[in-house]
Amino acid sequence: MDGIFELDSVAKYNDMFGLETLHPLVSAVNLNEATRAPQTMHIRYGLYAVYLKMVKGCEIRYGRQKYDYQEGTIVSFAPGQVAEITMTEGGPRTDVYGLLFHPDLIKGTPLGRDIRRYSFFSYQSNEALHVSEGEKKMLLDCLGIIRTELGHAIDKHSKGLISMHIGLFLEYCMRFYDRQFITRENVNRDAITRFETLLDEYFDGGHAEDSGLPTVRYFADKLCLSPNYFGDMVKKETGMTPQEHIQAKIIDLAKERILGSDDTVSEIAYALGFQYPQHLCRVFKKHVGCTPNTYRNAH
Repeated sequence: MDGIFELDSVAKYNDMFGLETLHPLVSAVNLNEATRAPQTMHIRYGLYAVYLKMVKGCEIRYGRQKYDYQEGTIVSFAPGQVAEITMTEGGPRTDVYGLLFHPDLIKGTPLGRDIRRYSFFSYQSNEALHVSEGEKKMLLDCLGIIRTELGHAIDKHSKGLISMHIGLFLEYCMRFYDRQFITRENVNRDAITRFETLLDEYFDGGHAEDSGLPTVRYFADKLCLSPNYFGDMVKKETGMTPQEHIQAKIIDLAKERILGSDDTVSEIAYALGFQYPQHLCRVFKKHVGCTPNTYRNAH
């Protein structure tokens, strides 16, 4: 398939694999039933999509990096994301199950209001969700219920029931995802230590004065993680978001320079990466309760 395939409807996906479309906005697919499959797909998603892969038979590339997409893993995509899927040489093309739904399906539903909570939709390189045999069965049972509901004629109850079961499926994914942080605890702690070291190096090395305030994405990239995964990991391990860690570091350094030097507030602000001294004053007052000058005079 040449170029980028704009996957903006459920029917397009089903047509690509020769599957029946039971509902215009949602599909619970079993690729064992596919009558055709392209060897390579370069897709820009206009849908939400979650895939459960029973065996490794393809490679998924998000940007320049590969998903850690092995046997018994789940990957997910949100509208706007682009991925390249290539079938491995001699690898199986089947034993893949998926849930795809259009954003319009959940408009005006509780799921539509909560969809941003499922941050795994934004995960990138090597952050696939690994599931056990029991967990696979639970997810497949959910997909089976959705498929059964799609087999009914569409009526006034369809949207609510389907979105409710999709929400249940995503809640299970969220549970398994949270569990994954526990099983990867040692790896995550190493990443937290590295984050703290990078944070120190950023300010000690003068990067702030040259490049401005550090961003969460900057540290996520350094750790080869997506910002969402990085944010969830730091929050679960420390109870604070990466942004809160960055701000705490800035306030600590600001206090040190206010009391340990004769630098003006403007000089301190620029050294810490602020574009305007007033910005430092606002951040400082929010966290400390007074302006930098008041803090200096009081001490």
